[in-house]
Amino acid sequence: MMVALMATMVMGAQAQEAESAPQRHNVPAYRGIIEREQPNGYKLRTYLRGDEHFHWTMTEDGWQILENKKGWLKYAKLNRKGQVVGHWRKAHNAEDRGRCEKRWLEKHGIKKVVA
Repeated sequence: MMVALMATMVMGAQAQEAESAPQRHNVPAYRGIIEREQPNGYKLRTYLRGDEHFHWTMTEDGWQILENKKGWLKYAKLNRKGQVVGHWRKAHNAEDRGRCEKRWLEKHGIKKVVA
């Protein structure tokens, strides 16, 4: 009986809290540059884009990147099914990219509009 009474009180409090809670709205991602440190100490300048439902990370100059399980930020590309997947190439700031990396990005990387 005491358990049922406690459960009723908790459920009533939750219902009252839900009624008084403000309405939630879409929240845009932080608009400024975020400096992310790679596992080797390299500092990559990134942006977040999107909102709480759909979001992605990109380099300062607009290349989409994904973080892998080991904490590395890698360039994103489309697989054969059209899905965004991470690649083995580690992301770098524009001034640190070599010719080979730049060619790969132009051919395979996913560029987002920098806004």
